[in-house]
Amino acid sequence: MRTLGLLLILIAGIQGEIPAQTSNEIRHPDHRWVNEFDDKVLFTCPTFNTIVSVSSQHHSYHEDRLWDFKCKSTFNALPACAWTNYVNTMDEEFSFTCPFDSIVTGVEAYHSNYYEDRRWKFYCCRVKNSCNKNCFWTDYLNLFDDYFSWVVPNATYLVGASSYHDNYHEDRRWKYQYCTQQPC
Repeated sequence: MRTLGLLLILIAGIQGEIPAQTSNEIRHPDHRWVNEFDDKVLFTCPTFNTIVSVSSQHHSYHEDRLWDFKCKSTFNALPACAWTNYVNTMDEEFSFTCPFDSIVTGVEAYHSNYYEDRRWKFYCCRVKNSCNKNCFWTDYLNLFDDYFSWVVPNATYLVGASSYHDNYHEDRRWKYQYCTQQPC
């Protein structure tokens, strides 16, 4: 049956039409998600790169999110990097900023089906003599249960994240902190 469904999608794609999405399917053409529902999220940018965009799709059946991240070239020298400890417990609000003027270059999270939530870690990197300046927080980028995609503004870098969980929706709302980098 699954083969037939894939064949119909292929035929519809050739004809220029995509079959209607059912309530338990997520289709995002040509998109590679970092995780599957209920599985670990683990993403790090290549050396010399930092995260430049974040995309996420919630699914109410799984009460979880798919995640995707893109990177941009950032450092001209080999950065010093470290993973944080978990920045939250299940169902807990958090506000996190990379320490020591560093920039987010990776994320890790695991999902609990009991809490229908995730605990998060961040991978932060920096080079000597660079300091974060002119820092701003976005507004919340998503409503509960919604897709969102955000690109770090030009000439700035992702340095932090803030999120709170709602037990009714079993989802989180997200906002991000970004800064310029200047010599110090």
